[in-house]
Amino acid sequence: MQPLPLSFYARSARQVAADLLGKRLVRSLDGTRISGFIVETEAYCDGDEADLACHGDRANKGRPTERTAVMFGPAGHAYVYFTYGMHWMFNVVTGRTGQANAVLVRALEPSEGIEVMRALRNCRNAELTNGPAKLAQSLAIDKSFNGANLCQNDSEIWIEEGKQIAPEDIVTGPRIGLGRTPEPWLSVPWRYWVRNHAHVSR
Repeated sequence: MQPLPLSFYARSARQVAADLLGKRLVRSLDGTRISGFIVETEAYCDGDEADLACHGDRANKGRPTERTAVMFGPAGHAYVYFTYGMHWMFNVVTGRTGQANAVLVRALEPSEGIEVMRALRNCRNAELTNGPAKLAQSLAIDKSFNGANLCQNDSEIWIEEGKQIAPEDIVTGPRIGLGRTPEPWLSVPWRYWVRNHAHVSR
């Protein structure tokens, strides 16, 4: 199956965050497909409004830094960053070039390569991909994927079509783990997830 086209990503973060639900995130590892259906996302730096929960706005007064440069485009690339001194986070860059815009992929429903995921996570229970750090570990995503083109046919990581999610099964609410982020950014409902799904993060 083909990767999603650039036009899918070149839209607002909130639109992409909702439309990513049900899509399949695929990682090719030594010729083996490891994949899962996206069941939870968060939008950051959507449109022209400031978002003080977003790396692109919070640091350097909205200008790119070495860490955040990928967030400023072009769309359709991966933005991978390190947090808490131990975890990688996988995001997709959205919107227009020159403006920070991205979606954090928070959780997956494992689909292919589950035994490989279990070995990478050293975990045999269901909690392989129900959180952004867990899914990055389960798919062997690290800094080397920062800036990866998700629209290339020969990429080692991409997103393709998957399951159709009915609009009534998409839930929205505040984003998670924002620390001391002030209002209104702390409470904006820019987190999207599949209703009652077992693999949504806790």
